[in-house]
Amino acid sequence: FIYLFNSNITLGKNGVPVAENFRLEQSTIADTVQAGQVRVKTLYLSVDPYMRCRMNEDTGSDYLQPWQLSEVADGGGIGVVEESKHQNLAKGDFVTSFTWPWQTAAILDGDLLQKLVPQLVNGRLSYFLGAAGITGLTALLGIREKGHVAAGANQTMVVSGAAGACGSLAGQIGRLEGCSRVVGIAGTDEKCSILVQEMGFDAAINYKKGDVAKQLRELCPGGVDVYFDNVGGDISDTVISQMNQNSHIILCGQISQYNKDVPYPPPLPPDTEKIRKERNITRERFLVLNYMDKQEASVLQLCQWIQEGKLKVR
Repeated sequence: FIYLFNSNITLGKNGVPVAENFRLEQSTIADTVQAGQVRVKTLYLSVDPYMRCRMNEDTGSDYLQPWQLSEVADGGGIGVVEESKHQNLAKGDFVTSFTWPWQTAAILDGDLLQKLVPQLVNGRLSYFLGAAGITGLTALLGIREKGHVAAGANQTMVVSGAAGACGSLAGQIGRLEGCSRVVGIAGTDEKCSILVQEMGFDAAINYKKGDVAKQLRELCPGGVDVYFDNVGGDISDTVISQMNQNSHIILCGQISQYNKDVPYPPPLPPDTEKIRKERNITRERFLVLNYMDKQEASVLQLCQWIQEGKLKVR
C-alpha cells in the first residue's frame, strides 16, 4: 500500500510548494478491522487551494489543522468499502470524508464517513468532491449568503479565477439564482472560450492580455453588483474600483496571496479600502462549515441542476 507523506523540507510562509515537499512511501495496513471500522480502497482525492495554508505551522484558521511533518497528508476523498465492521456500512458502499488520508487503502472509523448515492450525480462519483461537494457548496452558499442576488434585479456578477473548480460553478449558479449578466476573469484564451461557449458566461477576460480595467468597463457598462472573489491582489483591486454602491464581494479565496505572510483575509490597499467604504461594499469572509444546517438541501439542489444539465462540470 502506498502512502503519500509531506516531507521535512520546510516551505516557510512565503515559499512556493514544490514536489520535494512531499514523498511517497510504501507501508502495510493492519490485517484486522476492528468493531466500528471499515477497510476502504481510495478512488478519488481532492487537491485544493486551502491546502497551502495547511503547510504552515499556523494555518491562519482555527478550523484548519496543519499537516504534520512526516505524517500522511489528508483532505477530501472518496473510496469504496472492501470490508466492514460498522453497522451502517457494507462492502461495496461508496463513502467520503473531508479528512481522507492520501493513501491507496486505509482502515477508517465508519462514524466519520458519509455514504454516497451515485445516482444523484449520474454515477460520476468524483462530483461529490467538486460540483456536488464542498466546492459546489462553497459557490452556492457563498452566493446565497453573501451575494444578495435577487431575481429580476438586473445584477451583474464578476467572477475571478472563473475557470477554476469553484469559479466555473459560481458563475453558472449566479445566473441560476438570478443575475442577468455574468463575466469571468481567467488566465488563458482557452479558459475564456470554455466559460462562454460551455458554461454560459456572457463574456470572459484574459487578465494576461490587454487592459483588464478597460475590458471590465466595456463588458459591465452598468458597473459590478456582485463580485465572487477567488484571487485577491491586483485583479480584485481592479474589480472593486468598478463596483456599484451597496454592492457585495463574496470573499471565497485569495489564492494570489497564499504564498505570502499576510493575514486572512488580506487587508485591501488603502485606495481600494477607501472605495469599499465610500460605496458601502460588503466584504466578509464566510465558512461553509458555518452553514451545515443547509448542507443537505444545498447538495440536493446542486445534484438536481447537474441532472438537468443546468450546471456544467468539467
